[in-house]
Amino acid sequence: MSTVYDCADPDSRAAGLAAATSALKSGRLVVMPTDTLYGLAADAFDSAAVSSLLAAKRRGRDMPVPVLVGSWNTIDGLVFSVRPQARELIRAFWPGGLSLVVEQAPSLAWDLGDTRGTVMLRMPLHPVALELLDKVGPLAVSSANVSGQPPAKTAPEARDQLGDLIGVYLDGGRSDHAVASTIVDLTADRPRILREGAVPVEKIAEVLGMAPDELTSAATR
Repeated sequence: MSTVYDCADPDSRAAGLAAATSALKSGRLVVMPTDTLYGLAADAFDSAAVSSLLAAKRRGRDMPVPVLVGSWNTIDGLVFSVRPQARELIRAFWPGGLSLVVEQAPSLAWDLGDTRGTVMLRMPLHPVALELLDKVGPLAVSSANVSGQPPAKTAPEARDQLGDLIGVYLDGGRSDHAVASTIVDLTADRPRILREGAVPVEKIAEVLGMAPDELTSAATR
């Protein structure tokens, strides 16, 4: 049985965050609002929970789960080496709709899928998401939908697809932007856009001192 918590009500929000924290720390899944779309979350360091997330989405290990963080500094413990370009993009666009693909620290004890030594990181600009991340730590978060179905823009849309597979739904209202994050790959010498989304390519290019077409020449649109 699942419970939906209305995060517009202070008491319900507090109860929902407590329930979500308990669920995540116990290896269960939670649906949470973000600044882009609703997300399906698991403790990033709980491999069994991440496997449950993939199963709920009916998705294979060939599509690894991204990780949301609650602060700029968290990235230092997760990344093999933080390049200056990553710092510049983080200062400019975090929290917000920009995801960075970077080389993960080899010592990390997690299993997000077939990542080939990389991880996709983002800090969301949403108060409920940030409060939950502060309580639990890094979360493996994918869009709250069954693979192949439309991503959820509201908690009820997520519940329609995922149902009682998820015990806690945090309802933060309709997603303001409902646009997936822009993804930048920083694992090679030259940054490149893997997906165009919430943050315009032109703004990313300006921060990096590059021409937009240099970033998108190998992009997947």
